[in-house]
Amino acid sequence: MIVTHLSLRDFRNYAEAELELHGGTNLFIGRNGQGKTNLVESLVFLSTLSSHRVSGDQAMVRAGCEAAIVRTTFTHGDRELLAEVQINRSGTNRAQINRSAIRPRDLPWYVRTVLFAPEDLALVRGEPSGRRRFIDQLSMILAPRFSAVLADYERVLKQRNTLLKSLRGGLSAAQEQTLTIWDEKLISLGTEIIARRAVLVEQIRDPLRRAYAAVVDDDHEPTIDLSLSIDGYDVDADDTADRAANSAVPDSARIEAGFRAAMERRRRAERERGLTLVGPHRDDLLFGLNRLPVKGYASHGESWSFVLALKLATAELLRRDSDLGDPVLILDDVFAELDRQRRRRLAEAVTGFEQVLITAAVREDIPEELRAAPIFIRAGRVVDEDAVDV
Repeated sequence: MIVTHLSLRDFRNYAEAELELHGGTNLFIGRNGQGKTNLVESLVFLSTLSSHRVSGDQAMVRAGCEAAIVRTTFTHGDRELLAEVQINRSGTNRAQINRSAIRPRDLPWYVRTVLFAPEDLALVRGEPSGRRRFIDQLSMILAPRFSAVLADYERVLKQRNTLLKSLRGGLSAAQEQTLTIWDEKLISLGTEIIARRAVLVEQIRDPLRRAYAAVVDDDHEPTIDLSLSIDGYDVDADDTADRAANSAVPDSARIEAGFRAAMERRRRAERERGLTLVGPHRDDLLFGLNRLPVKGYASHGESWSFVLALKLATAELLRRDSDLGDPVLILDDVFAELDRQRRRRLAEAVTGFEQVLITAAVREDIPEELRAAPIFIRAGRVVDEDAVDV
């Protein structure tokens, strides 16, 4: 998959922008705050319906405007695809493929990108919610219907929590019956989510090991496992070193049985706290290097290398799954954080992808083989090289 044209209107600091892109490396150069990241953010939003910088959509609409439009032309072989999303300040967003309306949540099926940015360091250092979001977003890209399962689970979870809060003062027969109904729905949907995550974790293990070796040129035994609340993991305890990790792929029957047993064990605590204490919303991913958790033990450089390898492994999975070719690989202000050796090895690792988009404030941070035909950005405009100080 190759982006050949990117068109923006009222997106971030761009009133209008029209960019012609090509296969191979595309380098965006400009000082901080000029709009380099805004360009790649627009593509990330088109493919994931989310931003790696903000949680809401409104910040992506230019000040004083009611809507932003991102329009791209993709090619793969002889096939051409026009994808568009309209981000509305109020109301629902709209999407089109080849001028025909589609549901925005279906865009990831047509447009695929993999982003690596400084914010991604939170994957190993941040809260479990970020790691759950990572694995679920990958699931939705590979199987768009999974978004409906997640939405249904969140709805049931909210309803069950509301009921649990009301049970603190006692439990009627009708409430007991209602709780049982919500229990069964939660178990059914939660089992599907856990099973899907387990399959993805298994699929990404080998690509992760290969990618880490490519970036670091050493075997630090990178691992990724699931920590399941139905197996006793407590997200509130943050017991990083001693948590229970599941390295096998559990079948749905075992997950369902474990889910039901865990809910029975925690039933009293749930009623006391008015909160659902087991399920995929309380699970985590455990990242490891050298048989120790990355979080709390890995150095800054090791953490960067692990997350970079995780993103390259993700790109490998998407490449393997798609009939549209490689996902567009996006490296946003990454090279400035790496030493010379890691820069060189990263350059070698990404040259095999059909298209790579790179942003940088300093051109010298980028290995020479990736500097061809740079695009210079200043104050939300594409400008000539002599108009920027890089």
